[in-house]
Amino acid sequence: MDLTGLTIAFIGAAFAFLMAALGSAVGTGIVGQAGSGVVSEDPAKFVNMLILQALPGTQGFYGFVALMFVINVVLGGENLPTAAQGWQIVLACAPIGIVGFISAIFQGRVCVAGTSQLAKQPGTLAPALVFAIVVETYAVLALVSTLILLLRVQQGLQVS
Repeated sequence: MDLTGLTIAFIGAAFAFLMAALGSAVGTGIVGQAGSGVVSEDPAKFVNMLILQALPGTQGFYGFVALMFVINVVLGGENLPTAAQGWQIVLACAPIGIVGFISAIFQGRVCVAGTSQLAKQPGTLAPALVFAIVVETYAVLALVSTLILLLRVQQGLQVS
């Protein structure tokens, strides 16, 4: 099977989105389970539980940003990527794909702990958010890394 550079590039873009989205699905799912238990005891805590549940979902959005960046910016010019450039795109998409997947799951675990914290001490949303945002930092760094690497690949495409 002869993979063209364009096909390989699409594989990289899909990897970035799918892995980050899968991690987000797991992360938001486990927080949703924990939050549902808290809300069943005290419906007034719904908004706080929803905020905590939404946090692990951001990695899926970051993966989507990477996918759209590949399609619209990197591949938006006249030159199609060579096979080597296609593999560069795959590698450039790896940071958000891998870190997005793992960080969404771990952020979900941190947010589950936050649901327990809020169940016992209702006024503690801010500390729960801070703990979750620390994990988010690495997803943001992964997205920025992916975008910087993709810009370098795009520069190579413009030259060729």
